[in-house]
Amino acid sequence: MDSLRKTFRYIVRNPLGFFGVVVLLFFILLAIFAPLLTPYDPLDTQYVKGQLARSQPPNRLFWFGTTHFGRDVLSQVIIGSRVALIVGFTAAFFLTFIGTNVGLISGYYGGKLDSLLMRLTDVSFGIPFIPFAMVLIAVLGPSIWNIILTISLLMWRTTARVIRSQVLSIKERPFITAARVSGASNLRIMYVYILPNVLPMSFLYISLGIAWATLTEASLSFLGFGDPRMISWGQMLYYAFISGSTRHAWWNVLPPGICITLFVISAYMVGQTYEQVVNPRLRARG
Repeated sequence: MDSLRKTFRYIVRNPLGFFGVVVLLFFILLAIFAPLLTPYDPLDTQYVKGQLARSQPPNRLFWFGTTHFGRDVLSQVIIGSRVALIVGFTAAFFLTFIGTNVGLISGYYGGKLDSLLMRLTDVSFGIPFIPFAMVLIAVLGPSIWNIILTISLLMWRTTARVIRSQVLSIKERPFITAARVSGASNLRIMYVYILPNVLPMSFLYISLGIAWATLTEASLSFLGFGDPRMISWGQMLYYAFISGSTRHAWWNVLPPGICITLFVISAYMVGQTYEQVVNPRLRARG
């Protein structure tokens, strides 16, 4: 607990880390209180003096303007933060969980099992992500959970390689030999003695995974593979593109684009600052 407190203190004292934490907290609070903050139903078409409020620029009624379909942009931006958080945090957890376990098992056991898992990792590196995601979502159907599944199935590969390299070093240390001599089982050695030593690196990939997953969801939604039942920032850009609003209604593009950029940058900033905690040599260099 004391270690977590020191880590958090270091991150918030770093200007980049502080900015990242503040922006992430802002989006988390925005997502939690989204139903209370949206001035209109994000899916309802709005009317002004009996006429459809189509592509209206920002004004006192619609602070961020309206879409080509007459929907309030501000309400959609606010509610879209929920998808960013759900996909970002859930997919980041699963890809880190899978990658950490693959790297742990591969590095500890070695031999044929190591070769098998690393060849599987090589294959996953060779699969282009966007085409793979498009095929899988086309088969399973467009859904936020299918997007999370797609990200989790393929994006664990980098985490697995990094964790494996750490495990190869840690398993040769004297305290692991002592645990083995004392009769500890392989599972106990892996998850009680080795795992705590690689968890800091796993936590780093959670923060990076949030950025990857959010950007991936936005990309897939922009290509038309998002969940049609849920509003996301990428889906807002998709509808702005197919309606031609990108050419004449900048307010349809700028708010979701800025939100995606800020959310991804803030996650990277937290990850970069946390990396200095994990690797003190980066801190000394800075």
